[in-house]
Parts: sequence; structure tokens; C-alpha cells
Amino acid sequence: MAPIIKLESVHYGYTSSHIALADISFGIEKSEIFTVIGSNGCGKSTLLHIMGGLLFPREGKMFFNDKEVSEPRLSDANFNKYFRSNIGFVFQNSDIQLFCPTVKDELLFAPQQLAISEEKAQSMVQEVMKMLEIEYLADRPTYMLSGGEKKRVAIGSVLTMNPEVLILDEPTSGLDPKTSAFLIELLFRLNEAGKTIIMATHRLELVNHFQSRVLVLSEKHTIEKIGSSEEILSDKDLLLKTNLISEYPHQHNGVIHKHLTTGFLFHKHNNNTH
Repeated sequence: MAPIIKLESVHYGYTSSHIALADISFGIEKSEIFTVIGSNGCGKSTLLHIMGGLLFPREGKMFFNDKEVSEPRLSDANFNKYFRSNIGFVFQNSDIQLFCPTVKDELLFAPQQLAISEEKAQSMVQEVMKMLEIEYLADRPTYMLSGGEKKRVAIGSVLTMNPEVLILDEPTSGLDPKTSAFLIELLFRLNEAGKTIIMATHRLELVNHFQSRVLVLSEKHTIEKIGSSEEILSDKDLLLKTNLISEYPHQHNGVIHKHLTTGFLFHKHNNNTH
């Protein structure tokens, strides 16, 4: 079976001297969870934007269900509807995604653009609001929401399309622990229902939660490695090389030694390991 999303030798630069991605090739299988990690500025968001059809490669190709996705191809109304209805993109900053007067209007917007009947659209909105536990927000203006509420509404605004793929850029950024836990559980449930989940993050604990396949971008904007989360997270040299962790001086019982900036992976106190 062909990957649901495939990139072949993709290059992208914002200018001739500002390269964001270089020679990127990989595939994502239907119904898998796939995580893109890397330090700030390595090209994670750019890569997600290309997979979401928001940017287009300067060189190389991107495919969705074996169909090439390009700017000329998306000018075809039928293909554009097919692609946009199957790819749900959730931005890191929810404020740039929410623009309708109320939460319910926000959730209705996508089904209305897809010419879904009013009855079906209303039913989908009610179902999504219940799933996200935001029914009480239906008539509230989006600018009056908390950060966590905005994130739920942003996710709801794409779920009402019932997309095949959900792409999330730094999904837990700025969220409190309770909302982060809710979001993680929601993504697990959506994946169990058959959705393909793609996310970008620099938070290694999130990679650990999902135990997904992981693509590591280097600071040179190339693929450093693709592997299981266990394989990636256990590779201290890889994480140091890609600036996902660093070492810092630490004093314990009068002895100065070095620890890594990520606590849950390597931080230990005994006679042998620090």
C-alpha cells in the first residue's frame, strides 16, 4: 500500500540564502502517528506547511494518496476540495486560525465551505463540541476564550470536516498540564479511529508519550534520522548533535558535574552515572 503522504527530494528556501529544507524524502503510512522533531529554526513548521498544502516545494514533489500536490494541481476545484477536506491543519498559534464571530460559527465554517447540508453540518458540530467538551462555549466569541479553549476550538474547526489526516504544529505549546493531557488522550482516540496524526514538536516528553515513528531534522535542515521513538530518545549523541538536549553544570553533594537539560531521560544520581 502506498504511503498516504510522501515527499520526494523536497527543497524549500524562503530566499536564496535562507534554506528551510534540503533534500527531504520520506513516507507516512495511513493511520500512523508520525512526529517531526528538531531544534527551533530547523524547518519543522515549513515541513508541516508543505504536507498541508500551504507551501509548495521549490524542488521535489509531495504526494497525497499517490496524487501529486502542487499549486497548479490545487487550482483544480475538484482536487482542491478533495485535498482540503482530507487534510486538517492546526496551527501552533490558535489566534491565526480563529476568525468567526462565535465558537459554533467557527466549527460550522469548514462544512459550509465544503457544501455539506445544513442538517449534517449542525449534527457534526454538535458531535465535535461534545467530543471536545466545549458545548458550553457554543455562543461565546472566540476572542474571549482561554488559550486551552482556543486550542480545542481550533482542533474542532478541522474535525468538523472529518479529515483523513490531522497535522498539528507544536500541539501542546502554551497549554496547562490538564489541557495537554486532554489533547494527548484525544489524539490517541482519533488515531484509534483511523486518523493519521502528524505533529511537530521540540518537546521530547511528547515524543515519549506517543511512542510514534519519529523524523529528526538537523540544524542544516536535512533529515538526520528516522526511527522509533525509543530508538531516537535513547540516542544521546543524536539528541546532542541536533540541539534537542544540551549539557549544563550541576552541583550535587559538593561535586560539580554535568547533566542534560532534559530530566526524564538521563538525569540520575548514583556513583556511576550523571
